[in-house]
Amino acid sequence: MRKGEETRTRILDVAEAAVLQKGFGGTSIEELIAETGITKSGFFYHFRDKNELAKALLNRYIENDERIYDEIFSRARDLTDDPLQTFLLGLKLLSELLSDLPNGHPGCLVATVCYYERLFDREIQETNRNAVLAWRRRFGRMLRDIMEVYPPREPINVDQLADMVSSVLEGGIVLSKTLKEPNTLAEQVLMLRTFVKMLFLPVAEMPRA
Repeated sequence: MRKGEETRTRILDVAEAAVLQKGFGGTSIEELIAETGITKSGFFYHFRDKNELAKALLNRYIENDERIYDEIFSRARDLTDDPLQTFLLGLKLLSELLSDLPNGHPGCLVATVCYYERLFDREIQETNRNAVLAWRRRFGRMLRDIMEVYPPREPINVDQLADMVSSVLEGGIVLSKTLKEPNTLAEQVLMLRTFVKMLFLPVAEMPRA
């Protein structure tokens, strides 16, 4: 990695940590400059203003999220061809990944941008919206594959169930940070896994208590 790329990455790392802790409104360019040890002109060489910084932060966060989901569910598909078991295993792997975070999940930039969306231009707001819709499409495709093999035991709206995955993840982050219980997020993912299993797995195949 070249020096310029290293500096840009350092700025983004420091900015992400600050924004997740204090929000965009509470994070100043001056403190980022001080924390990274660069000059003001050095900062503006990489980012014209705070809005451009926010755009870079959000895009990087979304790309990383997509990469993690790709890796987790690809591993699950390598282990089983059954669509339900793939989804359940993917949720299990995700919970294990979240459990390994020593201080819990630091927070979600997509949610943070939503809270402070009036600070940003329409492009950033649209990027944020598209990220949430991409999550819906991702999990919706998996759920539709499941429904082709396992009819749900109750009528469902696939998009709403797909959104539930995001809701559990975002809500679990809030719970774990508020309660200062880092494992809460992983536990919520496992609870979602149990719900999906109960919704799709035939009664005859459900494990007995």
